[in-house]
Amino acid sequence: MAAPIWLWAFYVSLTMIPSVLGNSEGDALYTLKKSLTDPDNVLQSWDPTLVNPCTWFHITCNQDNRVTRVDLGNSNLSGHLVHELGKLEHLQYLELYKNNIQGTIPTELGNLKSLISLDLYNNNLSGTIPPSLGKLKALVFLRLNDNRLTGPIPRELVGISSLKVVDVSNNDLCGTIPTSGPFEHIPLNNFERNPRLEGPELLGLVSYYTNCS
Repeated sequence: MAAPIWLWAFYVSLTMIPSVLGNSEGDALYTLKKSLTDPDNVLQSWDPTLVNPCTWFHITCNQDNRVTRVDLGNSNLSGHLVHELGKLEHLQYLELYKNNIQGTIPTELGNLKSLISLDLYNNNLSGTIPPSLGKLKALVFLRLNDNRLTGPIPRELVGISSLKVVDVSNNDLCGTIPTSGPFEHIPLNNFERNPRLEGPELLGLVSYYTNCS
């Protein structure tokens, strides 16, 4: 028995709805686009009517069409980051260095369990380093240098055994420099030019957050 014509028309109408509207990763990236000022039109290809964001410039996806890289370093972008970035659960590389991005680092970046590299250096970011980044157990590179970040270095980062590179130099961090876990092998010049940062800490002798208010 043939399907009623109204049912067929309903099916056709569904197929014509822009699919990216139901794609949480595309939605998240389009929200980022709307929060940024892009004078050089590097985000021009970020079209929300496409099926998914995998054909957008500066985006890399895996074979399952899940976003694994966002490459927007040195792109003359300004504006702020958005908490929706935490929905990119397969993201491995978030490259937003050398722009003029302001505001805070979203706590939701701690949801990016696959993240290997977080490069936000050379921006104008303020606020604290979210302790939630300690949940990024695959993280290898954490570069937050040359911003306006304040507060202590979260001790939650000490538990990331995969961490090889940490650079938080040229901020306004305070407290002491961790010396345990992966921080045992991070060179001290990666903490330089933080006038209120002391250390390395002497475990049991110095408060983590001394001179940090």
